[in-house]
Amino acid sequence: MTKLFLILHVLAAILAVGPVAVAASMFPKVLRDALAGPGDAAPVTTLRTLHRICRVYAGAAIAVVVFGFLTASSMGVLGSAWLITSIALTFVAAVILIVLVLPRQETALEAVAAVRAAAVGAAGGGATGASGDAAATDGATDDESGTGGAVAVKPDARTSAQLAMVTGVFNLLWAAVTILMIVRPGSTTGG
Repeated sequence: MTKLFLILHVLAAILAVGPVAVAASMFPKVLRDALAGPGDAAPVTTLRTLHRICRVYAGAAIAVVVFGFLTASSMGVLGSAWLITSIALTFVAAVILIVLVLPRQETALEAVAAVRAAAVGAAGGGATGASGDAAATDGATDDESGTGGAVAVKPDARTSAQLAMVTGVFNLLWAAVTILMIVRPGSTTGG
């Protein structure tokens, strides 16, 4: 049963954490592209897709933890220092993803979409339809725009750099967890 749990743990890590790491790493570059051409719809669509990948696969990554605990329990290593360290690093990575990466992505995406809608609305001379509706929202106060009184954020290069930094920390934590899982200090199975 240990081998089955280990296989499922590794597959879940590759299929759930891998896409989050890649999509989150791509987001700041696409954000810079979106900021460079506010009238272009392609970067906004890509940003939405990358953010959706991060959100969905972050939820699926719970399977990594579940199968990890099942594997560790069946191997009898739940009290091992390397495993406890891995659990702590995984927890920190999850907090960074949930508290820093995903909300910043969402805020940047909303701001870029609003800037794009305003640019399209201005270029269309106040056209009606989706562009006109978005342009009308751009002129609203914070409370009228449905942001719940939150201050509107205009993304810039600093926003992209900060997002790249926290994403880099998230990815470094996962790299450290992976190394610990492979090396397993004090392991009796080799390494």
